[in-house]
Amino acid sequence: MDLEIINIASDTDNNKDIKKHTHFSKLKNSLCGDEIQIKVIIKGDKIIDLGYQENSCIYCKASASLLSKISINNEKGRVNELCNDAKSYFDGNFKVIDEKWISFTKLFKKKNFSRRECILLPFKTLERIVRK
Repeated sequence: MDLEIINIASDTDNNKDIKKHTHFSKLKNSLCGDEIQIKVIIKGDKIIDLGYQENSCIYCKASASLLSKISINNEKGRVNELCNDAKSYFDGNFKVIDEKWISFTKLFKKKNFSRRECILLPFKTLERIVRK
């Protein structure tokens, strides 16, 4: 297990329930059983707050932690772009993360390809909110 992944996953500042959320999404990984729900408060086109709750592996936890930090106080369109870029990375476009989303380089590594679905689950969950 990669110590960097454990450190990222242990940052649980946004692992919380937002009672007065404006948007909500929940997904389950059919391959391994990981589950995540994301609640956000959106005002105008900006994500004001984001909370996630999960029952998942360390890779999904780390992914959710990083995604939550970059999403808060960011425009929906920019977060949607990040969700698309994350999928693009695992489809072979490795430069997209290195050039645009430096904070994800510790998680987005070729050695983590076998955990693709775990890492992408928070992105897919949040994308259901921001693409609308």
